[in-house]
Amino acid sequence: MKKVYLFIFNFCMLIWLESLYGLVVFDTYFRNTIIFVFLFLIPIALLNTIILSLFNKKINFVLGCIIYSILGLYFGLQLVFKQVFNTHFQVALFSLGDQLTSFGKETIMAILSNIHYIILVFLPLIIFILFRKKIDLNKFKLKNGILFSSVCIVLFASLFGYTKILNKNNTIYKVIYKLNDNSQSIQNVGVLQSAILDIGKTITGFEEEIVINEEILEIQESDNEIFEYEYNNLDIDFSKGNNSIINNYMINDSGTKKNKYTGIFEGKNLIYIVAESFHTIGVSEELTPTLYKLINSGFKFENFYVPNNLSTIGGEFQAITGLYPENTILSTWRNGKNYFPYGLGNKFKEYGYDTYAYHDNSYTFQDRYKYLKSQGLDNFKACRNGMEKLINCDAWPQSDLEMIDKTTSDYINNENPFLVYYMTVSGHFGYTKGGNSIVRKNYELVKDLNYSEKVKGYIATQIELDKALELLINRLEEKDILDDTVIVLLADHYPYDLSISEVNEASTYKRDDIVEVNHNNLIIWNNKLKSEKVNKVSMSIDVLPTVYNLFGIEYDSRLLIGKDIFSNTEGIAIMKNRSWVTSKGTYYSSNNTFLPSGEDVGDNYVEVINQIVNNRLNISKMIVSNNYYNSLFK
Repeated sequence: MKKVYLFIFNFCMLIWLESLYGLVVFDTYFRNTIIFVFLFLIPIALLNTIILSLFNKKINFVLGCIIYSILGLYFGLQLVFKQVFNTHFQVALFSLGDQLTSFGKETIMAILSNIHYIILVFLPLIIFILFRKKIDLNKFKLKNGILFSSVCIVLFASLFGYTKILNKNNTIYKVIYKLNDNSQSIQNVGVLQSAILDIGKTITGFEEEIVINEEILEIQESDNEIFEYEYNNLDIDFSKGNNSIINNYMINDSGTKKNKYTGIFEGKNLIYIVAESFHTIGVSEELTPTLYKLINSGFKFENFYVPNNLSTIGGEFQAITGLYPENTILSTWRNGKNYFPYGLGNKFKEYGYDTYAYHDNSYTFQDRYKYLKSQGLDNFKACRNGMEKLINCDAWPQSDLEMIDKTTSDYINNENPFLVYYMTVSGHFGYTKGGNSIVRKNYELVKDLNYSEKVKGYIATQIELDKALELLINRLEEKDILDDTVIVLLADHYPYDLSISEVNEASTYKRDDIVEVNHNNLIIWNNKLKSEKVNKVSMSIDVLPTVYNLFGIEYDSRLLIGKDIFSNTEGIAIMKNRSWVTSKGTYYSSNNTFLPSGEDVGDNYVEVINQIVNNRLNISKMIVSNNYYNSLFK
């Protein structure tokens, strides 16, 4: 019975940790899968009981301290990582460790602001130490050890066996056997079980199943054009591909068709901007008139989404590759060794464009100098790589206005058409006068707004971006090349340093923190372009193929997971936890809820779109992890 009490102690401590994380991160733990979270803790608690009974009392006590220290550190890491990057930590992110360590100040602030929770995740360790004399830490008798081990094995087998026979549409079944999605896993089976699944699937090289059937093909090949356009496809022998699953997927994908917008910007210059934390809530006619003008006088995208996928590196990836940034492939991408024939700069260089790339922060951070080169973006200049001679690189964050002011002379006199890529930084968090040079610089312009201080600070950073764009447009106009230049601007992610309540202070409607917080603006603007609303649902990965089509760039639309926004295919915006939006409604994966927009959908619609989402995410991952383009084209 003493060992039973030890098991109960371990079980209660684990329930405490899981419940605390659920309450902090998800606000509530009263969801329909909570029973599975607690059920999976039973064999884990049994395993812990066995470990703490293997040796003599002194060694078992040391082991207990180590175990509960590790648990405290892991749950603390999860809490801080979620706070800083608004995503869950997983094994693959160890290869992106500088993503966390580089934000030392922000990480420290996150720890301090959550110090009460950090203390609480170490409460089991404290209780274990304080009550060590009341807990039986003696070595197991052989028969008891066999009994507890047998029960542990049977429980694990029973739980996995039970989930195996669940309906294949059941969420628990999917996260364990069908999906490799840490966000959904934590939501449905808890932090510890997700860690076990994450490690197991990483070790075994688990790949999700790619499903192709008539229902999926029907939705992907929708055709309601009055005129018959040819496909944006090339003559490619997919048998050369180094992965049969991807080959089969590409062969069965019809691709997207050209349309009335194909080639309307042919031969024009392109300035392509990924703007740090740019968001609709930071745009107003009074404070950011240039942004307001660009949004409302060109194509006006009413249903554009920018999913937040591990901060800026994920945002950049989806913006300049047309692929979905699954966390496990970002470390492969950033090493710059993969071949990307459809990388933003590579295609334009084929058409005689000179390419330039700029960033007003460190050139080495996240190996940006490597992956931009793999995308064909030459003449890269950033802080500690030439930009420090032009702007104040010691400020934090640096000024987008200064960057554009000091770099336009590099390309504005070009004889050849140019492609310029800017990755901005002025909009970076945190949004306080004390820690943000841009907030201090523009605070007088926002001080009287009826918002909280962080929201005011955020808007102050967007004013800097607005001033930079105003200067850029003026320089192009002075040089008489404004009409021959297209400006594309999208965000890397929403300003996730703001809570959802702070976002809603400045929003025109109430947003949720899963889908609508990512609803954003996309700018595709030319001075001669008439204002036109675009209602189709779209997302960041769709921008690159859309630009290729508008510029008349020949490409194979099957090889990009993003789809030309002006094509006639179903638009799908995919969020980081596989929630999604289409013209027919919004799906929330966390509770398996579909909210129709009014249109009647078939019985299998949600399941079909779920499978399309899974297919696209996994093909995206496989393209990078297999260096697939290299096998096709080299």
